[in-house]
Amino acid sequence: MRFTVSGRMRENLDEYGTFHRTRGNEYCHFVGIPLIVAGSATLLARLAVFQLFGASVTATELVLLGVSLFYVVEARWLGVLTALWMVALGELARRATLAVGGALFVLGWAIQFLGHAVFERRSPAFLRNLLHLLVGPAWLLAEVAESRER
Repeated sequence: MRFTVSGRMRENLDEYGTFHRTRGNEYCHFVGIPLIVAGSATLLARLAVFQLFGASVTATELVLLGVSLFYVVEARWLGVLTALWMVALGELARRATLAVGGALFVLGWAIQFLGHAVFERRSPAFLRNLLHLLVGPAWLLAEVAESRER
């Protein structure tokens, strides 16, 4: 199933895909991206921003809110799925220790760069366009949905 997304998001998904053409690199991203998201959520959860109704709101919630809005506006149903996946990962990971979060973050990036160095032999897409840091998770879910159709 090919998701209906904004023209700008379609361009970004298609461009991102040109940087991920080998199975080995794709597998590295299927592992690395969730690890980076989880690690980021764990690290950002250490930054309390304000109190709301007696609960501490951290940078994790604020970043996830902003990223979720971006996905829903730009990628419609793919965006809703991506936002839900990111929020679920973030909520699970924010409870991990700082050491675990840091390890997840570093390991995720190491796996990503390994995929590009060993399998793709091309630099990561985000080095050309920083927006690809947000496109990656949506691209993963689009790949899963579209591969089920093949």
